[in-house]
Amino acid sequence: TLGMVCRDGIVLAADKKATMGYLIASKESEKILTLDDHIALTIAGASGDAQALARYMKAELKLFSIQNQRKITVKGAASLLSNILHGGRWSFLPYMVQLIIAGYDERPSIYTLDAIGSSEEEKKFFSTGSGSPMALGVLEDGYKDGISIEEGSKLALRAVRSAIERDIGSGGRAIDVAVINKDGVKITRHDLDKISR
Repeated sequence: TLGMVCRDGIVLAADKKATMGYLIASKESEKILTLDDHIALTIAGASGDAQALARYMKAELKLFSIQNQRKITVKGAASLLSNILHGGRWSFLPYMVQLIIAGYDERPSIYTLDAIGSSEEEKKFFSTGSGSPMALGVLEDGYKDGISIEEGSKLALRAVRSAIERDIGSGGRAIDVAVINKDGVKITRHDLDKISR
């Protein structure tokens, strides 16, 4: 999965493969999850842990908006998720995930989180999962400050495709791309055989 800050919003992208050791458990896994109409989450790691966290976050963000009569900021959502993850480290096993939470409030922003709650704001881009070294290489080469959402989406597709071609844990039949801007979150599916190299 990857997240990228663009001039006019955020681009997230993810492959569709989920594995259990050497078994391909799914070729249609959802790795970009909408948490609110202005925030989305990418998931890498244990799918069950990530899905549980996403359900938990959706409920918490809904409660926040009811109690405060406003939507939570992206930074606030990242802090909440960081606290949930940090609290889980005292259990027998922490949540085995690597996450990107991103959204658009006053500006586009991206935060990355690890299994024990470390949270970092990323100013340009980040990638998670076993294919991230390949994706990061493409992003390092192609990213430029002030990139548009259209250019960012094309770069994201190239980066995830690169991971799919070289990483055994990445794959599936398509790549999902989410655009988050002032109009909300929109996720589109791109068939792998129609994506140019």
